[in-house]
Amino acid sequence: MQVATSILTANFNELEKEIKALENSDYLHLDVMDGHFVPNISFGYPVLKNLPKITKVPLDIHLMVTNPSIFIEDFIKLKPEFITIHLEANKPLETIMKIKNNQIKAGISLKPNTPVEALKPYLNLVDLILIMTVEPGFGGQSFLKKQVAKIKQLDKLRNENNYRYLIEVDGGVNDKTINFLKNSGCDIVVSGSFILNHDNKAEAIQALK
Repeated sequence: MQVATSILTANFNELEKEIKALENSDYLHLDVMDGHFVPNISFGYPVLKNLPKITKVPLDIHLMVTNPSIFIEDFIKLKPEFITIHLEANKPLETIMKIKNNQIKAGISLKPNTPVEALKPYLNLVDLILIMTVEPGFGGQSFLKKQVAKIKQLDKLRNENNYRYLIEVDGGVNDKTINFLKNSGCDIVVSGSFILNHDNKAEAIQALK
């Protein structure tokens, strides 16, 4: 299992120190919120622009925003591994193609109440599918076990159709809930609070792996 550490609840007054403690993450997960698509505001490009100077860990950007297309020009400057947008946002197909045309891997996510069937037009286009196991917008929520069925469904579709997307899971992932994800088809887990609140962050990451 690969681990993407979310820095949503990091101490931004000591961000470089926090990032250095996460060097054994497979990815750093950046939750960008606009206060409109989700009822919270996090951080944007001006806050994150120096991340490539302080870490070599690949970046995994999750845009929880209504109009993701207008954010792409800035975030491609960070040369992330993935930029993921929401199916429920405006112009998802146009934005996916914009991401891919800039040689960045494109991901698509869906909220817990959106069915997998809504993703079918995108399954042959995207490099990653992000399943939310909480309602997006806030850290520290409880894991929604019923979402595991979506992961298994997407894994089945991937195997049957030779799709190449990775399956990522975000929300309430810790050393207990990760047991629900074993043998589900999940490739990457996103974890924030569990890792950042741990006395030994590297140990917490390794426990999830």
